[in-house]
Amino acid sequence: MIDPRRLRILKALADHGTVTAAAKILYMSPSAVSQQLATLEAETGHELLERRGRMVRLTATGEVLARHAAGIAAQLEQAEADLAAVTEGLAGTVTVAAFSTAITEVVAPAMAVLGSRAPKVRVRVKDAEGPAGQRLVLDGDADIAVAVEHRDTLGRSGGSLLRRPLYDEPFDALLPPGHPLAEGTAAELKALANDSWITPWPGNPVHDVVLRACEDAGFQPEVLCLSDDFRAVCALVAADAGVALVPRSALHTFRPAGVVVRPVAGRAPVRRVFTAMRRGSERHPLLSLIFEALRESTGQLTVLGALPRVRPE
Repeated sequence: MIDPRRLRILKALADHGTVTAAAKILYMSPSAVSQQLATLEAETGHELLERRGRMVRLTATGEVLARHAAGIAAQLEQAEADLAAVTEGLAGTVTVAAFSTAITEVVAPAMAVLGSRAPKVRVRVKDAEGPAGQRLVLDGDADIAVAVEHRDTLGRSGGSLLRRPLYDEPFDALLPPGHPLAEGTAAELKALANDSWITPWPGNPVHDVVLRACEDAGFQPEVLCLSDDFRAVCALVAADAGVALVPRSALHTFRPAGVVVRPVAGRAPVRRVFTAMRRGSERHPLLSLIFEALRESTGQLTVLGALPRVRPE
């Protein structure tokens, strides 16, 4: 018989890639993880790991068993959700991981809605940029993440998480007042090829979107300044330190002084935002409540003109 506890260890290795990372998530020592995996190999009668010095990787058989482990984990999540669904009333704590703009524009308004509709529901929020939010969900440190499509979005954990589209938003160009394009109605990206640029740090999904948009326009931007804070980006543009592209919702709650905001001519770059939760947990009534509140606050942004449209589920 296969011990399901050892399947959990195999799944952690598949999700995180190394014995050390799996051990950290499971609060075990690396040697204990290795011992349990060796026992699992003996139980199954198959080599599950290929060892190369200190590195290990799953064999083809190990990959098959890891997929079954992910399916079992999803069934357990669904069992918990079904049990919670029969409980009268909604009370409890839900942890939401989200990037900073989403916290301001989507998560916080959703919390305000829930405060009046379900006062016994407590929402904890964790600021998580890039793929960090999905890792928090995968590790059990958050229940739902609001994240951005990114080069690291898909990977080993793809089958363990359920992703639902939340909204798309275009990027707008930020120009100093004296810029030649400041008087126009829209900014051609290729006309900004010789400007200095201000972007978030590498690793931030917005940084990737900006670089890809510039490359599609036929140039590589000269990045002079780096900041993940969009208010700081606006201040640098106002100081004539360069130009920038920012997601439209980042400018919803304030209009930066000394900065000209112009839509991008033609096909504007887009940030695609989604929610992620552990597969099988989507039927949990608390998570359903949170997801609907997030959808509602996103819809309100559309009504206010901060977003052009909401993607269907």
